Amino acid sequence: MTAPAVKIAPSILAADFSRLGEEVRAAEASGADRIHVDVMDGHFVPNLSMGPAIAQAVKRSCGLPVETHLMVTNADRFIEPFAKAGSDTLIVHVESDFHLDRTLREIRALGCRPAVCLNPATPVWTLEEVLPLVDLVLVMTVNPGFGGQKYLESTEAKVRALRRLIDQRGLRVEIEVDGGIDPQTAPRAVTAGADVLVAGTAVFGAPGGAAEGMRRLQASIAGLGPCAG
Repeated sequence: MTAPAVKIAPSILAADFSRLGEEVRAAEASGADRIHVDVMDGHFVPNLSMGPAIAQAVKRSCGLPVETHLMVTNADRFIEPFAKAGSDTLIVHVESDFHLDRTLREIRALGCRPAVCLNPATPVWTLEEVLPLVDLVLVMTVNPGFGGQKYLESTEAKVRALRRLIDQRGLRVEIEVDGGIDPQTAPRAVTAGADVLVAGTAVFGAPGGAAEGMRRLQASIAGLGPCAG
């Protein structure tokens, strides 16, 4: 039986913004499945990055779906602007949203795929009530806020637990991982149950550029597919 294809979502956080369109198109030409946009407000995480104009520029630069990861304290303020900018998926954090059910339903009503994110210290059980409302769960494999961090192996247990929960409920929900993903850690995350890999430095910061970074990442997971651990 052929293993399900694992998707790769290059994060533009590590891209050269002086030639962003070129970087995104190189990732697309090399087999990327979607482009990941990290939005930080300087409050929820100690960094500041990217507004709707960046998401719109990415959308115009390629034919891939754009997913926007809202690392912000009040996601409800950002949902509509990023939906209008062309985001196909909007990812909000369990830890920052007081009315998560309402927020996820609003994302769907705006025509986007609703998704939710868990920080490394947040347990899987916090998703039990909203899991049927989402198309994707993003598990942070580093603490959010900065690129280039070291992959936290301890988060693999969370990915495995989430894979079991989704499978037991018969839901069609993707598991995405983000943080420290490279050719060494990608196989571990996929074996734990990840369907989608977010990679920034490993793609855009690779020697040889995005095409070579994509090639190395793809080679590292060739033949692997998500499985319950």
